[in-house]
Amino acid sequence: MLKPKHADLTRPDLGEFVRHELALLGAPCGDIQRLAADLTAALGHAYRVGYVDADHPSGDGDPAATQSQLLRAGAAVELTDKIHLLRRDEPRALGRFSQTELLAGADLVLVNGNHFPARQQLVLIDPRKTLAHKLEKLTDVQALVLAEGVSELPDYLRAHLGPAADTLPRFALADVAGLSVWLRQWRTARVAPLRGLVLAGGLSQRMQTDKSRLRYGGPQAPEQREVAANMLAQVCQNVFVSCRAEQAAEMPAQLRALPDTFLGLGPLGGILSAFRHDPNAAWLVLACDLPFLTADVLRQLVAGRAPARLATAFQSPRNEFLEPLITIFEPRAYPELLRFLSLGYSCPRKMLINSDVAVLPTPDGEALRNVNTPEERAAAEGALGR
Repeated sequence: MLKPKHADLTRPDLGEFVRHELALLGAPCGDIQRLAADLTAALGHAYRVGYVDADHPSGDGDPAATQSQLLRAGAAVELTDKIHLLRRDEPRALGRFSQTELLAGADLVLVNGNHFPARQQLVLIDPRKTLAHKLEKLTDVQALVLAEGVSELPDYLRAHLGPAADTLPRFALADVAGLSVWLRQWRTARVAPLRGLVLAGGLSQRMQTDKSRLRYGGPQAPEQREVAANMLAQVCQNVFVSCRAEQAAEMPAQLRALPDTFLGLGPLGGILSAFRHDPNAAWLVLACDLPFLTADVLRQLVAGRAPARLATAFQSPRNEFLEPLITIFEPRAYPELLRFLSLGYSCPRKMLINSDVAVLPTPDGEALRNVNTPEERAAAEGALGR
């Protein structure tokens, strides 16, 4: 049997530029740029919006004004194909695999679809710009925007859309408020599913025994890895237990083992292994050494989740940093964790404190009190009355 040429990897579910993108097409580029700026201003408080366009050296938009207009409107990043100017100090074009990195700061990207494709489209109906010869670009139309004076769709577009022509949302070009409300709902409906990950693959050297297998309620109580998994199951779609390969063989049947594929990296290895397993999910990561944690605290974390940020975490009760091992990592955190690893950092907290992260207040009580040594274990058992 021949060995596969490439590793069997699940690839992130990206579009032409990013995970969530909409091409605006069907009107003059100046109108598209103005609409993109208006939508960016309306959405900027909730999302980091990016914009992609081509240069218009002799067209209907002033490149310098367009750039300042989008950035003034609150765009997190603007990517402009200057056509005649390569704004990079090396003699090569920026290919598709560079675009995602350049737009990494945006959670939602609006694209001038007159020039570039995007996975889904927002179609502008304007008699000054026909789409009759660009129907191949309309692969997944999400809504229709009608210019002033337009009330009906062109016959060619109606034929192309079929029954959807009468069911797609419609907006007037001037109705930026209504369109921005719809766009927020559109983006909210595309929040990544939340999966749970119990970090149980450590060597527990300070505890001198496997922390994930401690039973704080006596010999008949469930092990900590099972306690953590049960709590995660109350707020997540699926729950996995991160472990070393040798631990997977003895994992109880009711727990789903996820052996580490990034080795020797501590907790980061478990988190990266989870993203390798499913890069299109968000992962609620939970350490197994938190015997005081309750499901209500996890519900607080999920209720405060900010999908437009890289992660959502609690403020640590011990210092000014965040708690990295009870955190929701969004799909966009995967490449950022890898970037920090490439710089020689294997601590998830390093990425969190240097990234766009939602920080929630420290929960009341001792919910985030972790237990790492035999002395701390004995104190915890005493405090828990066990």
